[in-house]
Amino acid sequence: MAWPGTLAAKGPQRLRAEHLRLVREAHPRGALHCFVLDCSGSMLAAAQLALAKGMLAALFGRARADRHEAALICFGGTRADLRFGPAIPRGWSEQWLNPIGGGGGTPFVPAIGRAAQLLARAAKRKPAQQRWLWLLTDGRSGGMPARPEAADRIVLVDFEQGVVRLRRCEQLARAWEGLYVTPDQLIHAG
Repeated sequence: MAWPGTLAAKGPQRLRAEHLRLVREAHPRGALHCFVLDCSGSMLAAAQLALAKGMLAALFGRARADRHEAALICFGGTRADLRFGPAIPRGWSEQWLNPIGGGGGTPFVPAIGRAAQLLARAAKRKPAQQRWLWLLTDGRSGGMPARPEAADRIVLVDFEQGVVRLRRCEQLARAWEGLYVTPDQLIHAG
C-alpha cells in the first residue's frame, strides 16, 4: 500500500477502494523521510506523545522495508535535537524518542529550521532523492516558520485534542501546501 498517495487521493472523504494506491516498485532515486516530533508538555498531557511514538515506530519500519532513509528531530522544552539519521533505519530504538525537556516552551521554529537544514544538505548530497517532511504535533506552539524549500512533500499529522482547538496544523498545511491528516486517518490508511 502506498499510504501517502492513498491519503492524498482520499482527502477529507471516507476511504474507498478507488482511493487506494499500490506500490508498484521502489523508485530508483529513493526517498528521505524527515520526521519532526513535538515532545512538548502539551503532547505529554493527553498521551498524544505515546500515540505519536507508536506511529513513528511504524513509519520507521515502513522506511526500513522500502530501504528509504529516515531522520528524526525531537523538540520540546528549549531544544530541538537530531535523534537519528539521515540513514536507512536498521531497527527501532526508544532512546531516539526519550522526551527532551518536556514542558516549558515549544521550540517549533528552531525544529523546523533544523529540518530545513537537514533537507537542504540532503538535496545537495542526493539531488534526485525525494524528500518528505513529516510533522507530528498538536500545533500548540508560537511562530509560523517558512516552508522548508528542500521538502518535496509535507505531511502534517495533527494531534490536537480538546474542546478548544487552535487548528494551527490545518493552517500550516494550507500555507505549506502540505497534506493534513489526523492520527486516525493515518492509522486507517496504513
